Amino acid sequence: MTEPDRPSYRVLKAEFLRRIRARVWPPGALIPGELELAAEFGCARATINRALTELAEEGVIDRRRRAGTRVKLSPVRQARFEIPIVRAEVEATGAVYRYALVGRAVGAAPDWLRALRDLPEGARMLHLICMHYADDRPFQHEERWINIAAVPEVATADFSAVGPNEWLVQAVPFTDAEISFSATAAEPRLAEFLAVAPDEPVMLAERTTWLEGQLVTHVRMHFGRGYRLTTRY
Repeated sequence: MTEPDRPSYRVLKAEFLRRIRARVWPPGALIPGELELAAEFGCARATINRALTELAEEGVIDRRRRAGTRVKLSPVRQARFEIPIVRAEVEATGAVYRYALVGRAVGAAPDWLRALRDLPEGARMLHLICMHYADDRPFQHEERWINIAAVPEVATADFSAVGPNEWLVQAVPFTDAEISFSATAAEPRLAEFLAVAPDEPVMLAERTTWLEGQLVTHVRMHFGRGYRLTTRY
Protein backbone atom coordinates (compact mmCIF):
# COMPACT_ATOMS: atom_id res chain seq x y z
CA MET A 1 0.00 0.00 0.00
CA THR A 2 1.43 3.38 -1.00
CA GLU A 3 1.66 6.26 1.48
CA PRO A 4 -1.34 8.19 0.02
CA ASP A 5 -3.47 5.02 0.27
CA ARG A 6 -2.88 4.60 3.98
CA PRO A 7 -5.78 5.78 6.15
CA SER A 8 -5.30 8.86 8.31
CA TYR A 9 -5.81 8.73 12.05
CA ARG A 10 -9.09 10.63 11.56
CA VAL A 11 -10.39 7.91 9.24
CA LEU A 12 -9.32 5.25 11.73
CA LYS A 13 -10.89 7.12 14.63
CA ALA A 14 -14.18 7.33 12.75
CA GLU A 15 -14.04 3.60 11.98
CA PHE A 16 -13.29 2.72 15.59
CA LEU A 17 -16.24 4.87 16.73
CA ARG A 18 -18.46 3.13 14.18
CA ARG A 19 -17.48 -0.28 15.55
CA ILE A 20 -18.16 0.86 19.11
CA ARG A 21 -21.57 2.31 18.26
CA ALA A 22 -22.50 -0.74 16.19
CA ARG A 23 -21.51 -2.97 19.14
CA VAL A 24 -18.85 -4.70 17.09
CA TRP A 25 -16.82 -3.67 20.10
CA PRO A 26 -19.49 -3.56 22.85
CA PRO A 27 -19.13 -1.82 26.22
CA GLY A 28 -16.38 -3.46 28.25
CA ALA A 29 -14.92 -5.25 25.22
CA LEU A 30 -11.17 -5.55 24.80
CA ILE A 31 -10.07 -3.80 21.61
CA PRO A 32 -7.43 -5.51 19.41
CA GLY A 33 -3.88 -4.36 20.05
CA GLU A 34 -2.11 -1.66 18.07
CA LEU A 35 0.01 -4.12 16.10
CA GLU A 36 -3.05 -6.15 15.12
CA LEU A 37 -4.96 -3.04 14.04
CA ALA A 38 -1.97 -1.66 12.15
CA ALA A 39 -1.76 -4.93 10.19
CA GLU A 40 -5.52 -4.87 9.50
CA PHE A 41 -5.51 -1.32 8.16
CA GLY A 42 -2.07 -1.37 6.55
CA CYS A 43 -0.77 1.65 8.42
CA ALA A 44 1.85 2.62 10.97
CA ARG A 45 1.34 1.74 14.61
CA ALA A 46 1.76 5.42 15.48
CA THR A 47 -1.34 6.24 13.41
CA ILE A 48 -3.37 3.68 15.35
CA ASN A 49 -2.00 5.05 18.60
CA ARG A 50 -3.04 8.62 17.78
CA ALA A 51 -6.60 7.56 16.91
CA LEU A 52 -6.95 5.53 20.11
CA THR A 53 -5.37 8.28 22.21
CA GLU A 54 -7.98 10.80 21.05
CA LEU A 55 -10.79 8.35 21.82
CA ALA A 56 -9.33 7.86 25.30
CA GLU A 57 -9.09 11.62 25.85
CA GLU A 58 -12.74 11.95 24.82
CA GLY A 59 -13.79 9.34 27.37
CA VAL A 60 -14.86 6.65 24.89
CA ILE A 61 -12.24 4.01 25.69
CA ASP A 62 -10.00 3.18 28.63
CA ARG A 63 -6.31 2.50 27.98
CA ARG A 64 -4.20 0.80 30.64
CA ARG A 65 -0.61 -0.37 30.37
CA ARG A 66 -0.44 -4.18 30.27
CA ALA A 67 -4.23 -4.45 30.64
CA GLY A 68 -4.99 -3.35 27.08
CA THR A 69 -7.65 -1.03 25.71
CA ARG A 70 -11.32 -1.51 26.49
CA VAL A 71 -14.53 0.23 25.50
CA LYS A 72 -15.83 2.10 28.52
CA LEU A 73 -18.97 0.70 30.11
CA SER A 74 -20.41 4.21 30.28
CA PRO A 75 -18.65 6.36 27.65
CA VAL A 76 -18.24 9.99 28.68
CA ARG A 77 -19.06 12.78 26.25
CA GLN A 78 -16.59 15.62 26.71
CA ALA A 79 -17.24 19.16 25.55
CA ARG A 80 -14.36 20.95 23.86
CA PHE A 81 -14.00 24.36 25.49
CA GLU A 82 -13.93 27.29 23.11
CA ILE A 83 -14.15 30.86 24.36
CA PRO A 84 -16.91 32.68 22.45
CA ILE A 85 -16.32 36.15 21.05
CA VAL A 86 -19.13 38.45 22.15
CA ARG A 87 -19.16 40.30 18.83
CA ALA A 88 -19.76 37.02 16.98
CA GLU A 89 -22.50 36.00 19.44
CA VAL A 90 -24.38 39.23 18.88
CA GLU A 91 -23.92 39.35 15.11
CA ALA A 92 -25.06 35.72 14.82
CA THR A 93 -28.49 36.88 16.00
CA GLY A 94 -28.64 39.47 13.21
CA ALA A 95 -28.20 42.37 15.62
CA VAL A 96 -25.70 45.22 15.31
CA TYR A 97 -22.88 44.93 17.83
CA ARG A 98 -21.51 47.84 19.85
CA TYR A 99 -18.81 47.87 22.54
CA ALA A 100 -17.95 50.45 25.18
CA LEU A 101 -15.06 50.61 27.65
CA VAL A 102 -16.48 51.87 30.97
CA GLY A 103 -13.48 51.72 33.28
CA ARG A 104 -9.80 50.80 33.35
CA ALA A 105 -7.34 50.62 36.25
CA VAL A 106 -4.12 48.86 37.24
CA GLY A 107 -3.69 47.70 40.82
CA ALA A 108 -3.23 44.80 43.20
CA ALA A 109 -5.56 41.84 42.86
CA PRO A 110 -8.52 42.15 45.25
CA ASP A 111 -8.37 39.91 48.30
CA TRP A 112 -11.30 37.73 47.18
CA LEU A 113 -9.58 37.02 43.83
CA ARG A 114 -6.23 36.25 45.49
CA ALA A 115 -7.96 33.80 47.81
CA LEU A 116 -10.06 32.27 45.02
CA ARG A 117 -7.18 31.76 42.59
CA ASP A 118 -4.22 31.47 44.97
CA LEU A 119 -2.46 34.58 43.71
CA PRO A 120 0.56 36.06 45.53
CA GLU A 121 0.06 39.17 47.62
CA GLY A 122 0.52 42.30 45.53
CA ALA A 123 -0.15 40.54 42.20
CA ARG A 124 -0.71 43.34 39.65
CA MET A 125 -3.88 43.15 37.65
CA LEU A 126 -5.48 45.18 34.89
CA HIS A 127 -9.09 45.72 35.91
CA LEU A 128 -11.53 46.46 33.08
CA ILE A 129 -15.25 47.16 33.03
CA CYS A 130 -16.94 46.93 29.62
CA MET A 131 -20.39 46.90 28.09
CA HIS A 132 -21.55 44.99 25.03
CA TYR A 133 -24.72 45.93 23.17
CA ALA A 134 -27.01 44.30 20.60
CA ASP A 135 -28.94 46.87 18.54
CA ASP A 136 -28.11 49.36 21.33
CA ARG A 137 -29.78 47.14 23.93
CA PRO A 138 -27.61 45.94 26.84
CA PHE A 139 -26.33 42.47 26.08
CA GLN A 140 -23.48 41.84 28.52
CA HIS A 141 -21.75 43.66 31.36
CA GLU A 142 -18.15 42.46 31.59
CA GLU A 143 -15.86 42.94 34.59
CA ARG A 144 -12.43 41.45 34.02
CA TRP A 145 -9.09 41.10 35.79
CA ILE A 146 -6.01 40.26 33.68
CA ASN A 147 -2.77 39.09 35.31
CA ILE A 148 -0.01 41.43 34.11
CA ALA A 149 2.70 38.92 35.09
CA ALA A 150 1.18 36.42 32.66
CA VAL A 151 0.39 38.97 29.93
CA PRO A 152 2.83 41.91 30.29
CA GLU A 153 1.73 43.57 27.05
CA VAL A 154 -1.80 43.99 28.37
CA ALA A 155 -0.67 46.90 30.53
CA THR A 156 -0.29 49.12 27.45
CA ALA A 157 -2.94 47.52 25.21
CA ASP A 158 -5.65 49.85 23.90
CA PHE A 159 -9.14 48.58 24.73
CA SER A 160 -11.04 51.65 23.63
CA ALA A 161 -12.17 50.08 20.33
CA VAL A 162 -11.67 46.32 20.79
CA GLY A 163 -12.72 44.60 23.98
CA PRO A 164 -10.49 42.35 26.11
CA ASN A 165 -12.58 39.33 25.16
CA GLU A 166 -11.58 39.63 21.50
CA TRP A 167 -8.04 40.76 22.28
CA LEU A 168 -7.25 37.84 24.59
CA VAL A 169 -8.74 35.20 22.28
CA GLN A 170 -6.53 36.42 19.45
CA ALA A 171 -3.36 37.20 21.43
CA VAL A 172 -3.03 34.83 24.37
CA PRO A 173 -3.30 31.01 24.43
CA PHE A 174 -4.60 29.10 27.44
CA THR A 175 -4.11 25.54 28.65
CA ASP A 176 -6.86 25.30 31.27
CA ALA A 177 -10.22 26.94 31.80
CA GLU A 178 -13.06 26.92 34.31
CA ILE A 179 -16.53 28.37 33.87
CA SER A 180 -19.51 28.53 36.21
CA PHE A 181 -23.06 29.84 35.84
CA SER A 182 -25.41 31.19 38.47
CA ALA A 183 -28.27 33.62 39.01
CA THR A 184 -27.80 36.77 41.05
CA ALA A 185 -29.72 39.91 41.96
CA ALA A 186 -28.65 43.02 40.06
CA GLU A 187 -27.24 45.61 42.44
CA PRO A 188 -28.20 49.23 41.58
CA ARG A 189 -25.17 50.13 39.43
CA LEU A 190 -25.31 46.86 37.48
CA ALA A 191 -29.07 47.21 37.08
CA GLU A 192 -28.51 50.63 35.49
CA PHE A 193 -26.02 49.21 32.99
CA LEU A 194 -28.31 46.30 32.06
CA ALA A 195 -31.49 48.42 32.04
CA VAL A 196 -33.24 46.19 34.57
CA ALA A 197 -34.83 46.89 37.95
CA PRO A 198 -32.60 46.81 41.03
CA ASP A 199 -32.51 43.31 42.55
CA GLU A 200 -33.95 41.79 39.37
CA PRO A 201 -32.47 38.30 38.78
CA VAL A 202 -29.80 38.23 36.08
CA MET A 203 -27.54 35.51 34.76
CA LEU A 204 -23.90 35.51 35.85
CA ALA A 205 -21.11 33.57 34.10
CA GLU A 206 -17.64 33.51 35.66
CA ARG A 207 -14.68 32.26 33.64
CA THR A 208 -11.03 31.77 34.53
CA THR A 209 -8.22 30.75 32.19
CA TRP A 210 -4.67 29.67 32.95
CA LEU A 211 -1.53 29.19 30.87
CA GLU A 212 0.64 26.35 32.19
CA GLY A 213 -0.64 26.90 35.72
CA GLN A 214 -0.38 30.70 35.71
CA LEU A 215 -3.63 32.66 35.89
CA VAL A 216 -4.29 34.67 32.73
CA THR A 217 -7.68 36.23 33.41
CA HIS A 218 -10.80 36.04 35.55
CA VAL A 219 -13.99 37.58 34.20
CA ARG A 220 -17.50 38.09 35.53
CA MET A 221 -20.17 38.45 32.83
CA HIS A 222 -23.71 39.55 33.65
CA PHE A 223 -26.36 39.22 30.97
CA GLY A 224 -29.44 41.31 30.40
CA ARG A 225 -33.06 40.27 30.39
CA GLY A 226 -33.95 37.54 27.89
CA TYR A 227 -30.45 36.10 27.47
CA ARG A 228 -30.47 32.41 26.54
CA LEU A 229 -27.52 30.03 26.61
CA THR A 230 -27.56 27.07 24.23
CA THR A 231 -24.82 24.50 23.81
CA ARG A 232 -24.45 21.34 21.75
CA TYR A 233 -21.98 18.47 21.97
